[in-house]
Amino acid sequence: MKKSYLQIICFSIFLLTSCNEKKLTEVVEVPLPSAIEKRTIGIPEDALADEGSFTLQKLPYKYESLAPVIDALTMELHYSKHYLSYTNALNRAIIGTEFEKLTIEEILKDLNPADVNLRNNAGGFYNHSLYFENLTPKFGTIPKDTLSSAIDRDFGSYDIFKKQFSDEAKKQFGSAWTWLIVDKSGKLIITSTANQDNPLMSFAVVKGTPILALDLWEHAYYLNYQQNRKNYIEAFFTIINWDKVQERYESTTIN
Repeated sequence: MKKSYLQIICFSIFLLTSCNEKKLTEVVEVPLPSAIEKRTIGIPEDALADEGSFTLQKLPYKYESLAPVIDALTMELHYSKHYLSYTNALNRAIIGTEFEKLTIEEILKDLNPADVNLRNNAGGFYNHSLYFENLTPKFGTIPKDTLSSAIDRDFGSYDIFKKQFSDEAKKQFGSAWTWLIVDKSGKLIITSTANQDNPLMSFAVVKGTPILALDLWEHAYYLNYQQNRKNYIEAFFTIINWDKVQERYESTTIN
């Protein structure tokens, strides 16, 4: 009897333990999360500005064409969200004003720095227009002809220019732009501006006509490079459209 009684006790403990384990399993068991769907990348032609004086700079390449230097998602978000937003906001800001029939360069030179809305959106539109025009999927091109000669004249060589431009960009803190500009004497100068300011603005510390723009806002590079902005700056030189930079240089009027 003692043996049977002991067996009953052991069996009861086994049943209780099994039931508790089953209940515990049922409590903590959760379904696995479903797979995240791959985001579909659109095309630049789908990004259209609202009706107004200014439209987006057309891209002669697809969003993915600059990879791996700039990935397709970054390009799409930058072009169809950030750039488009500045363009639409600029068009809204100038409706019914004296700026409505002016070129973007004229607006920038005449705007009041205290008009923060116009300052940011006119600058954002111009800066991004130049930036996207400066890019090409033809990797590794270098300056040539008159622009190459001007770079040698004002910096000593292309390699020296590249280092000085990179160093200037790397020392910027926060949201900024680094520029290659032509000053009123025709000299090439490297400079930087904060936020969406640029060297065309009357209150710029260093004034001139931009011919090359590097966007240092995080939205321009963070998905690929995270905190490694210097890697983005170095990679930028492999996708510069030097033919467009030269066109701007040669069309610059020296006053």
